[in-house]
Amino acid sequence: MRIAEIFLSIQGEGLLTGTESVFVRTSGCNLRCTFCDTPYASWSPEGDDLALDEILAEVRRHASKHVVVTGGEPMLFAETVPLCEALQKAGHHVTIETAGTLDLPVACDLMSVSPKLSNSTPDSDRHPRWSIRHERTRHVPSVIRRLTTDYPYQLKFVVETEDDVAEIEAYLAEFPHVARERVLLMPQGIDADELAERGRWLKPLAKSRGYRFCPRRQIEWFGAVRGT
Repeated sequence: MRIAEIFLSIQGEGLLTGTESVFVRTSGCNLRCTFCDTPYASWSPEGDDLALDEILAEVRRHASKHVVVTGGEPMLFAETVPLCEALQKAGHHVTIETAGTLDLPVACDLMSVSPKLSNSTPDSDRHPRWSIRHERTRHVPSVIRRLTTDYPYQLKFVVETEDDVAEIEAYLAEFPHVARERVLLMPQGIDADELAERGRWLKPLAKSRGYRFCPRRQIEWFGAVRGT
């Protein structure tokens, strides 16, 4: 299984913000988001092929109860199934970070789904092939339904403009079972100032619609750097 990095940090997004966790970042993705903040796991995948035992040994070395399996896209790899099973058997709380376009029968305690809106599609002039492929595959309703029915879940949307919130409303209309308090709106940005500027209007807007506002604390705490 190709792994970009394994590191100990503090969760900066979602319902478990502030929780110390080991992050296992798989390398490789079926999408190419224009604002991707981990290009070394998607646009230009890096990493080493590690056996399951090697991954588990590195997780144990960090001695944290919580483990986040992220990417890239971890649901791209069949090895994610035995990895998550082994992590749970070892007593870890397992969160999976996924775009919700691929499905595997994984074991996890929190399914963290980041659906991709139209603002994620790469520029058609600069990346014509990926623009078409990304737009065609970024939304798979059947996968979203299963992940939000079979697991404890959170949905995290990246918001750039107020128009994105209208798109989120239309998106969620397809899934009336999704609880609004499990929908988190995150400002798009790669530095603290940009996040704060968008957060000023997004936070009250999210509250007015019954959603949670989700600041990206890891960027505020550490900056947009690897290993955080």
